[in-house]
Amino acid sequence: MKNEASTDLWVWELLKEAGLGKTMSPQGSNIKELNEALKTASKSRTGNVGRPEYTGVIQDFAIVIENKKSTANHISRNDNGVIATDTNSIRNFAVNGALFYGKHIAKETNFKKVLAIGVSGNEKHHEISPVFIDERGNYKELPKIETFISFSHSNIQEYYIKEILEEDTDKEKELKLILKDAQELHEDLRNYGAIQDKDKPLIVSGILLALRETKYGGFSIDSLTGDTTTTDGEKIYNAIDNNLKRSNVSPTVKKDKLMSQFSIIKNSVQINEYNNTLGKTPLKYYSEFLFNRVYTNIVYSKSSEDILGRFYGEFMSYSGGDGQTLGIVLTPRHITDLFCELLEISPEDKVFDPCCGTGGFLVAAMHHMLNQTESNDQITKDNVRKNQIYGIEIQNYMFTIATTNMILRGDGKSNLENTDFLRQNPAELQLKGCNVGMLNPPYSQGSSKNPDLYELSFTEHLLNSTVEGGRIAVIVPQSSMTGKTKT
Repeated sequence: MKNEASTDLWVWELLKEAGLGKTMSPQGSNIKELNEALKTASKSRTGNVGRPEYTGVIQDFAIVIENKKSTANHISRNDNGVIATDTNSIRNFAVNGALFYGKHIAKETNFKKVLAIGVSGNEKHHEISPVFIDERGNYKELPKIETFISFSHSNIQEYYIKEILEEDTDKEKELKLILKDAQELHEDLRNYGAIQDKDKPLIVSGILLALRETKYGGFSIDSLTGDTTTTDGEKIYNAIDNNLKRSNVSPTVKKDKLMSQFSIIKNSVQINEYNNTLGKTPLKYYSEFLFNRVYTNIVYSKSSEDILGRFYGEFMSYSGGDGQTLGIVLTPRHITDLFCELLEISPEDKVFDPCCGTGGFLVAAMHHMLNQTESNDQITKDNVRKNQIYGIEIQNYMFTIATTNMILRGDGKSNLENTDFLRQNPAELQLKGCNVGMLNPPYSQGSSKNPDLYELSFTEHLLNSTVEGGRIAVIVPQSSMTGKTKT
């Protein structure tokens, strides 16, 4: 049995998850032109047959995948940092082998777009590196990926425009489509589940966390069969629990708080019962909707757009108001990005949002810091995600949503706390070392009887909570600065 067999099987599962199970062929190709080219593609350069792990055609792209069992055999570079082309490197390293096959296909076929993908490791520890090759054999290394969803039949053109041409694309999941999907899902939750407004975002965020388990084999939408012994809600709830463990959410009391919020998924009877109109349970319908219309776009997006936040903000606006009564204060992307630029965010900063809502400021800050980090500097990137952003949210369900958002967008969840910012000792908060503060405080809560709730009270508390010499940016009403009252 070949050494890469376990990796091959795991990669095959990833391909099926992206809807490419019928597109990609193992150890050869059912596409005549590719099969002919592989007959002379031996990695030993003997002119004999070459057998990459998987090949296929998606739209007008030829795809070739080469696997290695260990991440130590992911890529070999020469002294100049270029992908090595010696026979030993081609035979023993995933990216080098994939590039060799890709260039051979580009030379021997009429395909003008070839994606060579090197994969190493297993589901727990792995690297997946795509390389684009044109018809002249020129190639371009692309950012590492986690799944093959970007290469699905519906996503590959968008991937080509964004990552290879490096152009903006209107096919990315931006506001227009988010608003449409949010409205549709809100109506479906009302029509098929009779869910209260405050519980709707919890059901949505819980399902999104459960969907993360699909790539580990711990959850499948197909398993949602409407079984009355182990309900669909219990299956999703268990998948959420497993994913929070996988995401290392700690301490235990924090994880328990989140799970308590998500219990609505297994305790709501109507969404767990078979619906004759849908031909399935509402939970299965919601899971399919979210996977196809929201989840894949959150996972794929690298922009600072708080996609989940935009989705929830619009989602809740259909509840008969603007969502403010539910505590949602959604800060638009152009404002979160503006704050990052005004405060000149760098990877050395530690950013604090004491009223973080869905986490929009934190998402923007994290992406600004990561964008200033060298692509191969994984230590700094991990440090940014785990140690350089900190948020507080007072409302339980909004804290759950913010935590979900940060998990889906690449960590950062470990430094979120569910507590009342104004009741925290600023001297203790200073010990966290945050030197940058961003704040969009709750509006119009202060009064002569509750002066501590004025917007400027939040501002003053934030100033006292950041280290000396720090810098903050705050959104406050004009009346806070001109003063309507002596207070």
